[in-house]
Amino acid sequence: MTTQRKTDEIAAIDKQLVTLRDQLGKADIEVKSNIEKRDKLNEQFKKLRNEITPLKTERDSLNEKVKTLKQQRDSAREINGKIIEEIKAYSQKIKELKEKTPRKSQVYLEKELQDIEWKIQTTPLDLKEEKRFVEEVKQLETQLSAYRKIERQNKKIAELRKQLKTLEANADAAHQELVTAAQKSQELHAKMMAKIEQSKSIKTEADNIHAMFIQAKEKTKPLCEEIKKLSTQKRAFQEARRKEDESKKKVAEQALKENLGSQARNKLARGEKLNWHEFQLLAEEDEQDSETQD
Repeated sequence: MTTQRKTDEIAAIDKQLVTLRDQLGKADIEVKSNIEKRDKLNEQFKKLRNEITPLKTERDSLNEKVKTLKQQRDSAREINGKIIEEIKAYSQKIKELKEKTPRKSQVYLEKELQDIEWKIQTTPLDLKEEKRFVEEVKQLETQLSAYRKIERQNKKIAELRKQLKTLEANADAAHQELVTAAQKSQELHAKMMAKIEQSKSIKTEADNIHAMFIQAKEKTKPLCEEIKKLSTQKRAFQEARRKEDESKKKVAEQALKENLGSQARNKLARGEKLNWHEFQLLAEEDEQDSETQD
């Protein structure tokens, strides 16, 4: 292959290399763009996941609180039910006792009892009268016992109603706190789920862009291989051209040297004086001839 042909081949390779490097540059820009987009999306995903964690913790804490409050409310309601049953039981007893009460009122009977006791304490009585008054007292006490039992039942009912009122207030407070906590938990859950869906969408987009990055990266491989191949060919042509140029240069130098040597010998034959360069040239030729003969 001639030197010109090698030069033409090198020029053609350079042209191909320019095209390939331009394509590689565009592919690298695409790769870099995909990396930037992917990394940005991954950062957004990481940020969202970090925001989700405290929301989940707070929501779970509220759910535990709701669970505890439900237990408190249900426990209070269960106790309320038992108290109501007790009140009903006492009310039934009162109803039964009222059926046994005398026609005379409690006030009347107590007044009559007080009067008799006053007479016993303040009036001189013989044994017969005293026994009669004592017997009357016993009868009055018997008649009043039903009223007194009713009073005790009413007192117990009053105490139970007081407990019932306190328990109902506690149950209502627990229920209201429960409703507030449950509502906040639902709000946090909705907020958390929205961020989870957003993070999933971002992760999907990041994965898609990563796939595009891999594809773009794969595009650069054959370009790099082709550039490497052409660069190797270029270096081979350049080396071959260099060696050919050196060979031509040596041939030209040898021809010039022989021509100058011939001119120097002609001058010497004519008896003309040689310059130092011509003298050195003839001396080198004689030395080479001597080495060849040996």
